[in-house]
Amino acid sequence: MPLHDATSGSAQMPKVRRLPAELANQIAAGEVVERPASVVKELVENALDAGARRIQVHVELGGKRRIRVEDDGEGMDAADAALAFERHATSKIGTAADLEAIRTLGFRGEALPSIASVSRLTLRTRVRGETAGTEVRVSGGHLEPPQAIGAPEGTAVEVADLFFNLPARRKFLKSDVAETAQVSRVVTQLALVNPGVGFALTSGSRQVLQCPPVASVEDRFFQIQGDRPDLVAVRREAAGLVITGYAAALTEHGPVRGQQNVFVNGRIVKDRTIAHAIAQAYSTATIKERSPEVHLLIEMPPDRVDVNVHPAKAEVRFLEQSLVHEVLRRALMDALGATAAPAIELQSPVDHPSLPGAGRLPGLVAGLGGGRWAPVTGAFARTAEGASAPDSGADAGPTDQEAPGPDRAAVTGSDGDPLRRMTPLGQFRNTFILAVDDGGISIIDQHVAHERVLFERITTELSSGRLDSQRLLVPVLLDLGAGGREALRSRSAELDRLGFEVEPFGGDSVRITAVPAILPLEDAAASVRALAGDLEGLDRSARVEDAMRRMAATMACHAAVKAHDPLTMEKMRYILDELERTAYSSVCPHGRPVVLRLTRREVERNFQRI
Repeated sequence: MPLHDATSGSAQMPKVRRLPAELANQIAAGEVVERPASVVKELVENALDAGARRIQVHVELGGKRRIRVEDDGEGMDAADAALAFERHATSKIGTAADLEAIRTLGFRGEALPSIASVSRLTLRTRVRGETAGTEVRVSGGHLEPPQAIGAPEGTAVEVADLFFNLPARRKFLKSDVAETAQVSRVVTQLALVNPGVGFALTSGSRQVLQCPPVASVEDRFFQIQGDRPDLVAVRREAAGLVITGYAAALTEHGPVRGQQNVFVNGRIVKDRTIAHAIAQAYSTATIKERSPEVHLLIEMPPDRVDVNVHPAKAEVRFLEQSLVHEVLRRALMDALGATAAPAIELQSPVDHPSLPGAGRLPGLVAGLGGGRWAPVTGAFARTAEGASAPDSGADAGPTDQEAPGPDRAAVTGSDGDPLRRMTPLGQFRNTFILAVDDGGISIIDQHVAHERVLFERITTELSSGRLDSQRLLVPVLLDLGAGGREALRSRSAELDRLGFEVEPFGGDSVRITAVPAILPLEDAAASVRALAGDLEGLDRSARVEDAMRRMAATMACHAAVKAHDPLTMEKMRYILDELERTAYSSVCPHGRPVVLRLTRREVERNFQRI
């Protein structure tokens, strides 16, 4: 019966009505087709599901004018080609049970009809072994009858005038250059995880990407990225998961936010669990905030991951979320623990063009401030103003010591090999320790090296209780701003675990009555002031563990030996031995490099001995 207005009694038109099929398809297409790169992703994934071994992508004006994707896959006959443009028509699944273990990239049957509803699309395809192919044209969702044509085996899809019937969506597209960059990123991502498939991308008349098939992901990564010494290899197998790839080294000081390519069973994904595991792995080694560059491939049984979360298929759900997080976190921690020390490149003030391969020979001495190198029992000791000569114990060979534990990584050289025990030679300007081993020469920043040692000792002791404290015979008064005083008050429990006793003393003052035993008494005021500044800048909602790590890093910094502190040979040897036992010996807690490395091979190469 008709609806009536309660006040006038007159009939009203229904407020709820069915949308025209064309408009409904355009709305649905917005979930799948966001920009030209989305079209390329869907079409290339279809080609991969069809068993293609060669995929060519061509775009014009960033894909706004034209996108063409050609493959040599299995192709389709006329009936399948026409049916493929009906929504939810797919060859990938047939029953609800198939959703429990999806092994293909596509499965929803939405990509082709969505793309066709917002563009002028032409599909040409021929089944392998057939003599004739099929052409299907669709304009704004209107399908024309299929036509028999001559065509190569495989499928070619051409998408012209994307969003021609949706000006509201088209006006939000970026510049041609920006859209081309997005297409390039998508093709590069898909190429990386499918090394056995050849990929080519052209933009207009310009070749953007050319990747012939290769044998492994490692070969494909080198093909795309070239030599990347700033990345470390990641590999771990556990609990049915296989994780491989590359991640930014701890010593790499590139962009704070690097590109992150993560694949689950060959699918490009963005997942909070994975992102959190990456961030936590790096925060274990350093408190420096960063979103590092990673390229990670995660393989797992398909029934342990749900990819049917969003039409764009970029989100997933893990059956065992905490397990994935822990395996990935440990895989990254193991890789980062073996981060190589940055290598020193030799440069010479004199050219020797008559000597092949000589290049520019160093002077390492000139680079370190002049002086000479004098032989001392098979090593070399620096003798110059501002450098310490070895004492009588400097020529002692390595002694027996505890080897790094199974989950502890020793300092590694630029070639990734573990360093032998480093023997200190002396100091340079009372700031850097010069040391040698069988693999080369190392320059160690004494402050950040000791800071790393103390940081790991502090965090280890905190994990099992609290630090030992020492009471001050004369309390120290310190004036702080309101923010600093409040930051200390709100984190009083954490300060107590660290061994500090700090209490208000009226006005702007706080009174320090106890400090950690590891901290020099003269640094009490400076340490508390630094802690107040760190805590004031920390988000109030930050976890206790994050606050403790930040405070431990600050305390380690203040307790460590300083630059310009003269050290005895015994003290230098102690720092180097303890550094070797740390888990992340290449950077300090704040992200600064600890060691610079000059390998024996580099020295021999410059002296033309190899």
